[in-house]
Amino acid sequence: MGNIHTVGPNEALIVSGGCCGSTKKRTIVGGWAWAWWLVTDVQRLSLEVMTLNPMCEMVETAQGVPLTVTGVAQCKIMKADELLGTASEQFLGKSVKEIKMTILQTLEGHLRAILGTLTVEEVYKDRDQFAALVREVAAPDVGRMGIEILSFTIKDVYDDVQYLQSLGKAQTASVKRDADAGVAEANRDAGIREAECEKSAMDVKYSTDTKIEDNARMYKLQKANFDQEINTAKAESQLAYELQAAKIRQRIRNEEIQIDIVERRKQIEIETQEINRKDCELSATVKLPAEAESYRVQMIAEGKRTQTVEVAKAEAERIRKIGAAEAHAIEMVGKAEAERMRMKANVYKQYGDAAIMNIVLESLPKIAAEVAAPLAKTEEIVLISGNDSTTADVARLVGQLPPAINALTGVDLSKVLGKIPGAKA
Repeated sequence: MGNIHTVGPNEALIVSGGCCGSTKKRTIVGGWAWAWWLVTDVQRLSLEVMTLNPMCEMVETAQGVPLTVTGVAQCKIMKADELLGTASEQFLGKSVKEIKMTILQTLEGHLRAILGTLTVEEVYKDRDQFAALVREVAAPDVGRMGIEILSFTIKDVYDDVQYLQSLGKAQTASVKRDADAGVAEANRDAGIREAECEKSAMDVKYSTDTKIEDNARMYKLQKANFDQEINTAKAESQLAYELQAAKIRQRIRNEEIQIDIVERRKQIEIETQEINRKDCELSATVKLPAEAESYRVQMIAEGKRTQTVEVAKAEAERIRKIGAAEAHAIEMVGKAEAERMRMKANVYKQYGDAAIMNIVLESLPKIAAEVAAPLAKTEEIVLISGNDSTTADVARLVGQLPPAINALTGVDLSKVLGKIPGAKA
């Protein structure tokens, strides 16, 4: 959703942003614009005339005389799209008071600079020319801020050392002196004419006419010389003024060129620093972590490989030693068993049935122990038999021993006992 914003001809509407992430900026004067909520910024810039009162106090002129000059300037923000865009970049978000203060400081700076190149007479007698020079020099600077100087006039010029007052007194005295001299000359001429008339009307008339003509000629020659000197002085003053103005413009242009050079150098330095920063950032965020991760993985893999190789070597050595030990043990057990079997065979061979009987007799306690093991846990045995068959049961139990011994040892106990002298099977 959005809102509709309208402005009159005395305001400019600056619309920034858009619904699709647009960075385009629009300026509307005396119209309307649509603004999206949350994504569009709308600000206003006044186009009304601003009245400024620049003032330079106690600024020394070219003669070193401190003057205080006040002026009145009418300025406004220009409506051309490019200049309005420039003004919005400079002043958007500032109050009218802050805008006035910026322009006022610029005008006062140029007023102070030009005042230091002129004499008191040039400032006081030709205020319009002085104001025009200030407006001409200041116009480019304020124009780069999107500001137009509509008018600039000198309001007042005064000093605290009574230089202007002394200059007025000298001029008044000079005028009075010329007037008194004119009156005296008129009176003298009148007396001469009266005397000459009394002496001789005709002589006086001719003499007077001649003197009048001579005086007129001398007056015209003198006036022509004065006019020539005045015109020469005016021409020299005008040329000096134009030369000084040209020097000032050249100096301002040189300063502007130097400012542009410094700005470009700073821009180049900033771009170089930005490149270095991005390079360091890339190295810190991508290159170094990647190298560290690669080194870590490589070390882990190398460690695992070394561990696996060492474990395999140790396992192989362990298996080899176990196998050797087991083989040696089996060999020794086999040798011992073989020796035992050989010795038993020799014994069996030597003793024959007596040896076998000895083995049987040695086994009987073990057999009896295995048979009696369950009975050791029995507290009492009760034999229940009818018709007094206890003896028969015992005989039957004993009769089952030879088959059991034969099953356990492989020896037929009946045959062994039958070979014993005096025994009956």
